[in-house]
Amino acid sequence: MSDARAARTDRTGSEPGEPRRHRRLRGGRWAAFAALARAVLIAVGLVAGYYLLPFDDRGTARTTALLVCGLVAVLLVFSWEVRSIVRSTHPRLKAVEALAATLVLFLVLFASAYYLLERSARGSFSEPLTRTDALYFALTTFSTVGFGDITARSQTGRLLTMVQMAGGLLLVGVAARVLAGAVQAGLRRKGRESSTQSRSGTDPGPPDQEAGP
Repeated sequence: MSDARAARTDRTGSEPGEPRRHRRLRGGRWAAFAALARAVLIAVGLVAGYYLLPFDDRGTARTTALLVCGLVAVLLVFSWEVRSIVRSTHPRLKAVEALAATLVLFLVLFASAYYLLERSARGSFSEPLTRTDALYFALTTFSTVGFGDITARSQTGRLLTMVQMAGGLLLVGVAARVLAGAVQAGLRRKGRESSTQSRSGTDPGPPDQEAGP
């Protein structure tokens, strides 16, 4: 009889933990889905804005100003995303979202610069660039594929391409390390908060034990 009671007690004692584990699993799946959905929406929104925004400016000086302001915007967005990763309850998922936002913004920025440069200085590239051509050239340059079907001919075009190459190396090397460090900092912060909560949850135990006798 005592064994049967002990077995029932064990079963009933373990039951409350099961829903919590299931809730955590469902919460983790939902967080992963939400992070993936946000990353896709950010990418789609940036590419849609690239295709929909009017690019009627034909001035090289304004194109340069757009590139400089865009690079500053990339740095600001990246810095904000790093802080968000450290504070996030899911640092790894937030890092994926941050990488998607930074990478797509970087590519769209240079695609816009290529497109405007071709409009302001005809012949800067081996063929006239549509928006799709400019985005294609930016992506092939970033991925170092270099098919050679579109090449920069003017000095300004080649300088702009070199800036993208250097920025891409920094984005892959330095930014990846910064994001990894932010993820580790976020995980450490989350671990400290979990340990603090667990300690505070067990604190009421000793008074009950003292009151029992």
